[in-house]
Amino acid sequence: MKEQLLKKIENKEIIVGVVGLGYVGLPLAVEKAKAGFKTIGFDVQDEKVKLVNEGHNYIGDVVDSDLKELVEKKMLTATTDFSFVKDVDFIAICVPTPLDSHQQPDISYVKSSTEAIAKYLTKGTMVVLESTTYPGTTEELIKPILENGSGLKCGEDFYLGFSPERVDPGNLIYKTKNTPKVVGAIGKDATEVIATMYRAVLEGDVCEVSSPAIAEMEKILENTYRNINIGLVNELTMLCNKLGISMWEVIDAAKTKPYGFQAFYPGPGLGGHCIPLDPYYLSWKAREYGFHTSMIESSMMINDQMPEYCVERASKILNRQAKAMNGAKVLVLGVAYKQDIDDYRESPALRVIEVLQREQANVEYYDPWVAEYKYKGQRYQGIKEITPEIIASYDLIMVTAAHSNVDYDMVQKNAVAIFDTKNVMKNIENRNNIEVL
Repeated sequence: MKEQLLKKIENKEIIVGVVGLGYVGLPLAVEKAKAGFKTIGFDVQDEKVKLVNEGHNYIGDVVDSDLKELVEKKMLTATTDFSFVKDVDFIAICVPTPLDSHQQPDISYVKSSTEAIAKYLTKGTMVVLESTTYPGTTEELIKPILENGSGLKCGEDFYLGFSPERVDPGNLIYKTKNTPKVVGAIGKDATEVIATMYRAVLEGDVCEVSSPAIAEMEKILENTYRNINIGLVNELTMLCNKLGISMWEVIDAAKTKPYGFQAFYPGPGLGGHCIPLDPYYLSWKAREYGFHTSMIESSMMINDQMPEYCVERASKILNRQAKAMNGAKVLVLGVAYKQDIDDYRESPALRVIEVLQREQANVEYYDPWVAEYKYKGQRYQGIKEITPEIIASYDLIMVTAAHSNVDYDMVQKNAVAIFDTKNVMKNIENRNNIEVL
């Protein structure tokens, strides 16, 4: 099986399947197809399948013309019919792994996708999970489902591995193609073949590790490292506010040290598909062994309370104007979880808005990237533009995303008061109406 697959990879005869055509799956499917491998995208959402088959892009990290050309050349197709799994030689699972309402890992999408694949799995197929998850998922969950559902044996009839996605929406330098990849599979042959498949597509290095669990754990480490360091600076920011000093200036000074320090910055909380969620996967798994990840849990508590802390600070700004939060007009600038993207998954700005509404403020938002968003079953519409008159009509402007296509000079000149949680206005000289987190 190993030699046969290596030869098929070399000759570009592998047919690729990608399950889940979202922020991870669609860019991966496009790169596989661009590298000369015929690719089938699988998704349960009819709308996504329709858009892909029409050559219409909906993911920022995909070049519109690339998708259109690949579809026209029939190098990339999409379907909701999982029976086409029988035609593929390599399949990547790129489905969401959110948390449930109790902050427990929700691996239902991974499980249902694997069950759908198992029905049509054929001999000589490589299966790779890319979705972020807890250590042990590939071997403890995926392997039994595939073996029981297909009647095939892992390592003999098919190869199984884990290669964590590394997608940073809006990153202008690192995309799917040039970001290094980690591969851990069940058995040396599986690791070699799966790694060879990624090397045939990507420009970034491919690091082979000894098992799927190592690859699963390293992904958790990447994001927990950031979670903890952001938690540290958020806690120190709260302390610095009491001390009357700027944490932003402290960080700028600290990062002049050329070794042993990496700058992390405070904000209204954590957002995105990884950093706010991944540590919960690890702490959940650790409890199975009677182990408490106290440092991780402490950082999560700090980061989770930042939206409430920001609203508390906003309330004090209003108090200095003899204004109550109840009835105050507040404009939130930016609901995306990071600058210059349209992705608002887990964005702390949504929690900020929720808390402001709970405190009876009259809240509106403006985001040049996100015209509307859905949160807890409700749709929220942003205002269409900001003008000097519109800015002046609010009691408080709260900046919660550092978008570069907002006229912050105009905002400063016309706002009654500004609470800048991202320090995006740091270069504005007149700071009489600006307070920074």
